Amino acid sequence: MDLETALKNISAVDPARLGDIQDHLDRQAKPRGSLGRLEEFARRFAAITGRREIRKKAVFTFAGDHGVTEEGVSAFPREVTPQMVLNFLSGGAAINALARHAGAEVIVVDMGVDYDFEPREGLLLKKVGRGTRNFAKGPAMSREEAVRCLETGIELAVWAREQGFDLVGTGDMGIGNTTPSAAIAAVFTGLPVSSVTHRGTGIGDAALANKVRVIEAGIALNAPDAKDPVDVLAKVGGYEIGGIAGLVLGCAAVGLPVVVDGFISTAGALIAAELHPQVRDYIFAAHQSVEIGHSHMLERIGQRPILNLDMRLGEGTGGALAMELIDASLQALREVRTFDAAGVSEGDER
Repeated sequence: MDLETALKNISAVDPARLGDIQDHLDRQAKPRGSLGRLEEFARRFAAITGRREIRKKAVFTFAGDHGVTEEGVSAFPREVTPQMVLNFLSGGAAINALARHAGAEVIVVDMGVDYDFEPREGLLLKKVGRGTRNFAKGPAMSREEAVRCLETGIELAVWAREQGFDLVGTGDMGIGNTTPSAAIAAVFTGLPVSSVTHRGTGIGDAALANKVRVIEAGIALNAPDAKDPVDVLAKVGGYEIGGIAGLVLGCAAVGLPVVVDGFISTAGALIAAELHPQVRDYIFAAHQSVEIGHSHMLERIGQRPILNLDMRLGEGTGGALAMELIDASLQALREVRTFDAAGVSEGDER
């Protein structure tokens, strides 16, 4: 499915279906609304999918390198990106542990790591390039590469639907990728770069000030057009961010709920939402990152995070945790009896 087709296939979730599910929740033997946001999760998932249980879950962890690391914006060297991908594949990373707990499969997608991986189970080789170019000196990628990233993500959503996955999550790996994410946030929100840029992997004050300067210079040089999300992705984005954006678009096009992880994943979701506003109906925002720009992106998309655990790892870790709450909400939807079935008298809410 290409980008144009995906955009044409996206529509709002049927409000009548949402209403029917809420009617059932309201008839359950409990005060109305007493399960709080769990009712929201169950209502939205069931309305999107037509199902009340999750058969299969997957976290897609997209990986890519970034030319802007030449500017000293990260505490870690670029070589860590392929090293961490190999750790994902051997099952030894945080996302592996949390995904196992959630009963989710981890699928690593090489969108642009500067390393040649051997084919192996759990790895999809979708490389667009060996790391983006340094956006402090010119566009991060061509427009054609940006579209290719988006369409790769879209095709993964189609594949996930065909494979019987009912819930997918996004994750990321790429040294330096908080820098393009902050640039994307600044372009779309119109906020000063300093208001959306934080410490990423843990840089100090001097490096943070340099990071802000680098992003400001890159935006000034490339002049990304906020009215053209593909242009923004091409000018200041990343290959893995484009893949995430495409997966979110594709999920909306094929009717799959998608759990969006933290700062970098939300940068991808923001691009998707700017391409089509109805995308937000299919997004579950996993958690509130400590990255200061994250809340501004979530506000722009119109999302409330499910969790706030002071996390800032990425990889899809927050998404795996949020999946468990969505699963719990559906168990309550299925198993809590109605007042009539339980023989419980209803309260008078007048």
